[in-house]
Amino acid sequence: MIRKLIDFYKQQLFFVNFASIFINPNYFSRKGLLKYIRKEASNLSGRLLDFGSGRKPWRSLFKVDEYIGVDIAESGHDHHDSRIDVYYDGRIIPFESNSFDSIFASDVFEHLFNLDEILDELYRVLKPEGQMLVTIPFAWNEHEAPYDFARYTSFGIRAIMERHGFEITRLHKTTSGFETVCQLFNTYIIENIFPKNKALRTLLMIVITGPLTLLAVLLNYILPDNKSWYLGMVLLAKKK
Repeated sequence: MIRKLIDFYKQQLFFVNFASIFINPNYFSRKGLLKYIRKEASNLSGRLLDFGSGRKPWRSLFKVDEYIGVDIAESGHDHHDSRIDVYYDGRIIPFESNSFDSIFASDVFEHLFNLDEILDELYRVLKPEGQMLVTIPFAWNEHEAPYDFARYTSFGIRAIMERHGFEITRLHKTTSGFETVCQLFNTYIIENIFPKNKALRTLLMIVITGPLTLLAVLLNYILPDNKSWYLGMVLLAKKK
């Protein structure tokens, strides 16, 4: 029984549902990511490179012929539970040119100090007309210290990717303005006010931040949106 509860908790950290409102501190962030990754996943096919794969948390959303995870050994978190197939040195992706039909990179670009160099590498290993699906945070706290280097606006990331030969065909902002404010408020409370004990933190999330999140879900349907306030983006790009 306990094992099932632990597995359920780990699953809903990424694949949110109604219960996640009460036990996932990043509910709004994950809800938006899941919605738009699922929406665009069918555009990726063939041999897929998951760049910065970690545990491959979104793997089940992709119906591809081959799924290869690449990551760097030295990062802001350990890899004890990662599912990495190939490590790279932070500069050169160790595959031949035109090796992949599609690329997925989730919450990776902010951790790259040499994004221009890596975009050239991603362009090189992607086949002509290949598709790349990218998620990237905008309004979010520093994380995986000290390997958190940048935030990009929708205008900034579009300009950078186009400079390196990619055409962005769709760009989704993952949250409304109100959801963004609520998520940041919850994150602040949980990280700065709640105790460090995991069991007690979970109880307080159920009792305090859970009802606040549920109220925010309801209010979000009636309050006006502000398109310049958002937690992150999911974008689909094509190699020109």
